[in-house]
Amino acid sequence: MVITCHNMQIFVHMIISLLCLVHCKTNVEIGVILDMDTSIGKISNTCISMALHDFYQKHYSYTTVIRPHFKDSKQDNIEAASAAIDLLKNVQVMAIMGPTTSAQTDFVIDIGDKAKVPIISPATSPSLSLTDNLYFVRSAHDSTSQLKPIADVIEYYNWKEVVFVYEDDEYGRGLVPYLSDAMMNISTKVMYQTVIHPSASDDWIRSELYKLKTMQTRVFVVHALPDLASRFFKKVKETGMMEEGYVWITTEVITSRLHDLDRLAIESMQGVIGVKSYIPRSKELIGFENRWKREFRKQYPEDDPTELDMFGIWSYDAVFALARAVEEVRNEVNTTFKQVKRDSRELISDLDAIGASKMGPSLIRLIRNTPFKLKGLSGDFHIVDGQLQPSVYEIVNIIGKAEKSIGFWIPETGISKKLTKQTKDLKVVTWPGDTHVIPKGWEIPTNNANILRIGVPAKGGFVQFIDANTDPQTKQVVVKGFCVDVFDAVVGALPYAVKYEYMPFVTKDGKKPAGSYNNLIDNLSDGKYDAVVGDIMILADRSDHVDFTLPYAEAGVSLIVPVKDERKSPWIFMKPLEKELWITTGAFLIYIGLVVWVIEHRVNEEFRGTRDDQVGMLLWFSFSTLVYAHRATLISNLSRFVVIVWVLVVLVLTSSYTASLTSMLTVQQLRPSYTDIYEILRNGESVGYQEGSYVRDMLKGMNFTDDQLKVYSTFEEYDTALTLGSKQGGVSAIMDELPYIRVFLAKYCNNYTMAGPVYKTAGFGFAFTKGSSLVHDMSHAVLKVTEEQMLNISNQWFGPAASCDQQNGAKFKSDQLRLHSFTGLFLIAGLSSTLAFLIFFFRFLHQNREILRSQDSFSQKISAIVKTFDVFKDVKSRKSNPEAAVEVNNNNNSPAVSVFHQEAGMFSHDEGFYTTKPGTPFHDTMQALEITPNTP
Repeated sequence: MVITCHNMQIFVHMIISLLCLVHCKTNVEIGVILDMDTSIGKISNTCISMALHDFYQKHYSYTTVIRPHFKDSKQDNIEAASAAIDLLKNVQVMAIMGPTTSAQTDFVIDIGDKAKVPIISPATSPSLSLTDNLYFVRSAHDSTSQLKPIADVIEYYNWKEVVFVYEDDEYGRGLVPYLSDAMMNISTKVMYQTVIHPSASDDWIRSELYKLKTMQTRVFVVHALPDLASRFFKKVKETGMMEEGYVWITTEVITSRLHDLDRLAIESMQGVIGVKSYIPRSKELIGFENRWKREFRKQYPEDDPTELDMFGIWSYDAVFALARAVEEVRNEVNTTFKQVKRDSRELISDLDAIGASKMGPSLIRLIRNTPFKLKGLSGDFHIVDGQLQPSVYEIVNIIGKAEKSIGFWIPETGISKKLTKQTKDLKVVTWPGDTHVIPKGWEIPTNNANILRIGVPAKGGFVQFIDANTDPQTKQVVVKGFCVDVFDAVVGALPYAVKYEYMPFVTKDGKKPAGSYNNLIDNLSDGKYDAVVGDIMILADRSDHVDFTLPYAEAGVSLIVPVKDERKSPWIFMKPLEKELWITTGAFLIYIGLVVWVIEHRVNEEFRGTRDDQVGMLLWFSFSTLVYAHRATLISNLSRFVVIVWVLVVLVLTSSYTASLTSMLTVQQLRPSYTDIYEILRNGESVGYQEGSYVRDMLKGMNFTDDQLKVYSTFEEYDTALTLGSKQGGVSAIMDELPYIRVFLAKYCNNYTMAGPVYKTAGFGFAFTKGSSLVHDMSHAVLKVTEEQMLNISNQWFGPAASCDQQNGAKFKSDQLRLHSFTGLFLIAGLSSTLAFLIFFFRFLHQNREILRSQDSFSQKISAIVKTFDVFKDVKSRKSNPEAAVEVNNNNNSPAVSVFHQEAGMFSHDEGFYTTKPGTPFHDTMQALEITPNTP
């Protein structure tokens, strides 16, 4: 006997009623709204009924019993809302399970909020806000939780562009902004979005697919319900888009409900990969599946066999969670509605007449944040803030009639081949076209006949970089040069073949360039070319309109200036020493002379006399030491010590000076005529630049006038202009990009040099249309060519430039002596002279301590000290005629004379301040002189 759905429901009600009579249970009415004619509705219906039976069979001692009331929404939003109102008004249900679709749920949750009745639905659309709808509980994963696994798969295969195909309803539209954000986080662009209405015709879908086929992106993410997905993938197969090179990724609903798709749809999806929530295959789940299949066949004997999906399993677990929550609030069970008081004259709708559930507020608190750990068929069934918490996702590959697991996505670690062992990779995938070759994710658009149009600048000079001409006889375009060879090598380094043809950027007659480099970039941006190859500098304003590869040539802008031979300079004798060393040497000369004068002034007549004589003596003595011409006789051993050390310094310094000057006069010394472009600007002189270059804009930004700027188109013109100079109609410098400067200097090695700062730029790059997928692969190939082939290509066109650089390096090498090289010598000289001065100073103060101890004022003491210092002490005469000295001492009782004699007595022979060794000039002088009072 066939048991119908209605009979099954009556049977469940009878069993529950019988249990209530036996155990005195409290009935709690619950509504269930499903699309009874759909696969998901039938699966959910069976699972909910079995869940109620299983729950109360395990928990027979519970004092509450859920009584379900099933309603058919008939796949209509209004019917779903009507069913909800009927359940609330006529049955007064305490909660509603369903509907299963996002569109129907959007209607019902507003009713639930008004009636304070929890709405428990597996609707996945993120547009159904949990924060705005406080009585809404999502018993399935939010569809945004699958975006991270999808994004990680796309990033794993390094796809940089995707097309998003989604269903035009509440379910499909809700995911759009979140998918864009997820792709942005992995630097992948959503190049296009295809919106398909559920009622769209097959012809419309086919025409949309042909449009997608003409695009270069080959990675598609499909987000739709099974009915639309089935029709869509059939058309994908028909249009030839399920072949090698294409990538199709399905979202969770399609992947988990493949059993809802017909056989032809599955055959059309061979090679598709998808993600779905992973539910462990436990013994309980396997046992339940077997019971469910028997029960499903009983309820729906005329339906084809189907598979239990995750939505049915979640419905089963949701019933357990709801029944537990109802039992938790058993002490607050009140199955009535609180009616809202209104004016009797006011019109009251059915919804207003329902009132508000008294149990709802207590029940929703337990359901939206389950305080208990529920180990359900799906694993850990845990709801937080009204949302079922996601866990592991499974990544599958559709092969044959079934799906094959190729890996998993774990929240903590990302993708992995196995759950138990984290490997950070996936198993081998069979892609569309029955191939294991990983698709690159894009193809050359078919409307371009698979041939790239490469624009190249046409130039009259600088042909080493790019030279584009049209053969007058064959009419074929001949393009050659350094940039062309690099581009050919880069294309050859790609892991796939790319066809292209060069198209010179010339006027219609083909005789001259059609514009500047910026005009060429504008043509690329407008779609006249697919790429531009040449000496194209990567600039910020250009990158706003086109995409550049990584640079393949060095970056920067600098000056080319003439050089001059320093040997012809009348001031070359100043060059051996740097300015700081000259200043330091002069300062030490004066300082050493001053120290010697202080020490010798009181005892040496040669350091006395008028003020002018003493200053002259000080300077002459100091500077004469440089050439060892100092003939002044030194009496004090302190001054002799100072001069000995200083002469050592002078010896080293003059020897070094001589060697450096000799080198300068022997080896050619070249110096740039200018090192600062602003010096040229201040002088009002002219600067040259290359025709068509953006350097003109840089010079204008530096405030150069049009009269100061001159344009040239060949290296020969550069040479002529620099030779003439600004005063004769040429220029003082040429500003150009570094690659051109290197080539120019290699040709004119002896006459010019690069000077001034290098203004950094990004370098030369290949330009492509905005969003081109070639940019990433070309950039990778540029790096490979730079490492392996660039040197050979450069030598082929420019020759080895090292020899010229080394030659100029020798000529520009500076032989100037630096101050830091003599720091140690100056330090020794400074310390020794300062030490000698301090010894003399403190001894002098000690000798005149009586003056310092006197009761005179400070100014009087200073005056006396100065006068005492200026008193001449003829130590030699005093030593040779001591009796005369005593007589003078007895006849002169003035304080100054007294102090003088006291001091003379302190300069004893033992202290070494003079010498009487026979045969010396000092001995002879002392014998010839008699000590007499002497004042300056």
